[in-house]
Amino acid sequence: MSVALYPLLSYSFISSVTPGPNNIMLTASSVNFGFKRTIPHFMGVYLGVLIMLAIVCLGLGQIFDHVPYLQTVMKYAGSLYLLYLAWRIARAGEISNTGAAKPLTFIEAALFQYINPKAWILAGTIPSAFTTGPGLSLTDVAYLVGGHAAVSLPAILFWVIAGTQLRRFLSSSLSRRIFNGAMALLLVGTVILILTEYTA
Repeated sequence: MSVALYPLLSYSFISSVTPGPNNIMLTASSVNFGFKRTIPHFMGVYLGVLIMLAIVCLGLGQIFDHVPYLQTVMKYAGSLYLLYLAWRIARAGEISNTGAAKPLTFIEAALFQYINPKAWILAGTIPSAFTTGPGLSLTDVAYLVGGHAAVSLPAILFWVIAGTQLRRFLSSSLSRRIFNGAMALLLVGTVILILTEYTA
C-alpha cells in the first residue's frame, strides 16, 4: 500500500471538523429545522465530498490543468451561491414554521461541493500528499476515499448535533434572528476569504 493512512486520517478529520461553509450551513440548518430535516443536507455534504474525492483520485480532476479558467469560474459561482445561502439563512423563519423556509436538499448540498473551494482544496490535496510512487491503484483510491469517509462522518455530524443542542436554547424569535444573522455573516466572511485568498 502506498497510502500514508494515519496522516491521511488526521488531515481528513481536522479538515472536516474545522469551520467552513458546509459546517456553518449544517449548524444553521439543524438549529432552524432540527436533526431529522437536516439529514438530507448532511448526507449531501458527506457523499458529495466523497464522490468529488474519488473523481479527483481517478484523475478526472486534472481537467483544471487543461482548462485553468474553470477554477476562476467556480470560485465566483461558489461565492455567489454562498451569498444566496447567507440570505436564506438570515431570512430563515420561526423554528415552528415548517413551510416558510426549507433546509437544503440532498441534491443541493451534494452539487454545492463542486463550487465549494474548501472541498476542492481537500480533494486536491489528499491524493498528492498522502501517497507515494507514481499513479494511484484502485486499492489506493479505496484507502484514500474510505479513510476520509471514516473520519469525516463524525466530524461533520458533530456540527449537526451541536446545532440541534443549540436549538433548545434559541427558543425566542430574537435569539433565532441573532443566531441566523451571525451564521449569515460568517458565510459572508467566508466569501471574502474565498475572493481574496481562495480559501474557506
